[in-house]
Amino acid sequence: MAINSIVMVKQVPDTANISGQVMKEDGTVNRALLPAIFNHEDRVALELALQVQDTYSGKVTVITMGPPRASDVLRECLYMGADEAYLISDRKFAGADTLATSYVLSEAIRKIGRYDIIFSGRQAIDGDTAQVGPQTAEKLHIPQVTYTEEVLHIQDGKIRIKRKIEGGYEIVESGMPVLVTVLKDAVSPRPYKARRVMTYKNAKTLMELEKLVEGNSLLYIDQLKDEYLSKNLYIRTFTMDDLMLEAERCGVAGSPTKVHKVESVVLGGGQREMFHATKAGIGELIDKLMVDHIFG
Repeated sequence: MAINSIVMVKQVPDTANISGQVMKEDGTVNRALLPAIFNHEDRVALELALQVQDTYSGKVTVITMGPPRASDVLRECLYMGADEAYLISDRKFAGADTLATSYVLSEAIRKIGRYDIIFSGRQAIDGDTAQVGPQTAEKLHIPQVTYTEEVLHIQDGKIRIKRKIEGGYEIVESGMPVLVTVLKDAVSPRPYKARRVMTYKNAKTLMELEKLVEGNSLLYIDQLKDEYLSKNLYIRTFTMDDLMLEAERCGVAGSPTKVHKVESVVLGGGQREMFHATKAGIGELIDKLMVDHIFG
């Protein structure tokens, strides 16, 4: 029983360095000013998909929506063990909120087809909504299981999952296809495989191949594309036209969410008190903590 999975991954800005200075006037992040990293929960989701593949066989496809440099995160997915990668990239997607993003992703998944499970991280570190996964499932008209900790069993078109709830966990069963969002501590992602790194570091998107052709009269884009396809090193790209999307539902135009202001919050210390490192001083400290209801 082969299980085909699609994993939605995202290259995110390192929000440890975010500040008001990286915000543009329209309330979106100027991602060029921040280092880009692989969203951790999506890496965990990919690991869970690979574990399902290890048990049940099948194919693992990864997709990401972002600027051309987002191909870096797709190569990282190939290093881990993914079989195929798609970049969804178009200037018209810029500034998309979760509503517009889930619309584009759902249409890309429809075009790819051939899936039993869609995996994604619970949320990305550059947002705090956890909406893209559920919204994508809704647009695809398929069931969803959120806060996943473990895939327990797959059989006869059904999947059994352990999911976290407040105060414990529950076991749920769903038919397939299904979308599953994964918690950051569900599993530990496997390291990159050296052989796959040596192979897939050369994987290229169409835009990257076009850059190779520029200024080189000996290279022809069609021949180069066919060569990369034959070696399974071609990262397919979907644009808005490829997916035949409605322009008014993409990018800023399709995004009702607006960020009006971002501030850097610096937590400052308040009043300080000194306690001597003596028995009496420690006793005084404990009494103070009890009065403030920190102890007791």
